[in-house]
Amino acid sequence: MATSAPIRRHHHITLCSGGAQEDYDFHTKVLSLKSVKKTALYDGDVPIYHFYYGNDLGEESTLVTTFPMRQSGRKARKGTGQIRSLSLSIPTSALGFWRKRLTLHGFEVKETSRFGERGLAFQHPCGLDYELVGIADDDRKPYSNGEVPSELAIRGTHGIVVSVREHETSNEFMTDGWSAKRIAEDGRHVRYVFGDGQGQHSGKIVDFALEPELPQASWTYGEGVVHHCAFQVDDYTAQDRVKFHLEGMGFTDVSERKDRTYFKSVYVRTPAGALFEAAHSIGFLVDEPRETLGTEFIVSPQFKEQRDELLRRLNDPIDV
Repeated sequence: MATSAPIRRHHHITLCSGGAQEDYDFHTKVLSLKSVKKTALYDGDVPIYHFYYGNDLGEESTLVTTFPMRQSGRKARKGTGQIRSLSLSIPTSALGFWRKRLTLHGFEVKETSRFGERGLAFQHPCGLDYELVGIADDDRKPYSNGEVPSELAIRGTHGIVVSVREHETSNEFMTDGWSAKRIAEDGRHVRYVFGDGQGQHSGKIVDFALEPELPQASWTYGEGVVHHCAFQVDDYTAQDRVKFHLEGMGFTDVSERKDRTYFKSVYVRTPAGALFEAAHSIGFLVDEPRETLGTEFIVSPQFKEQRDELLRRLNDPIDV
């Protein structure tokens, strides 16, 4: 049932990472996320892996997805006008554990504090900026690979940081177009949340960072940047309401509904430049049983006859 505020929380965050193997090992072995789906990005004329990581069933707001771009040779440029970083939620009591774990795996870790939340900043091997933020009351069900106790494991997404040259055009988009509430400021940062603005906000946060000194970021596929953030809507009616409302506001860069097999998507280029998506879930069990979820390379039905050719063209085999 759709609500008066159709955007509910994060659905997933999608990154353009580097090598397929390093990306897979980073997320499943270091961060202890489950491999939910291994498939391909079919946009364009050259297939690229599309990996999904999350909890047991890849529930909304637990998902990080990646396009390992290194085989394409395309590098992206960081800067303003894009999502700069993502943060994941861990229990407050797990901060010490994760600092030690990341350090032992060779990552440089820095302590952070924003909006009263303590975190650990580090980078994906390809240079993408991550944070683990300590949250006291996140009840989302985690996944553990056995090395990380479930009581210390990652719960899901916490927030994203969007780099902007100025705030006000984004404020109108977020509050009127994207049904968020502006709740706080901290230095250069402005925070928006979804829902009633009360209680636990993990998985419902968008922070905007004022950084006019940065160069304009690239928007194309390329290694080293966040590509987009998707947000959950309850049904197609809610998704249509978002699309039609944005178009009524004058945002003409809104896509038609796209079939992504596991969800249906509508995309919009925001005034800040960041790409947002309104996603309605179908689920990850449509083409794999729960028992083997995320273990095999899955090809969309229209490409079934081309499976071997697709794997050959990916040219970046991974050892799981």
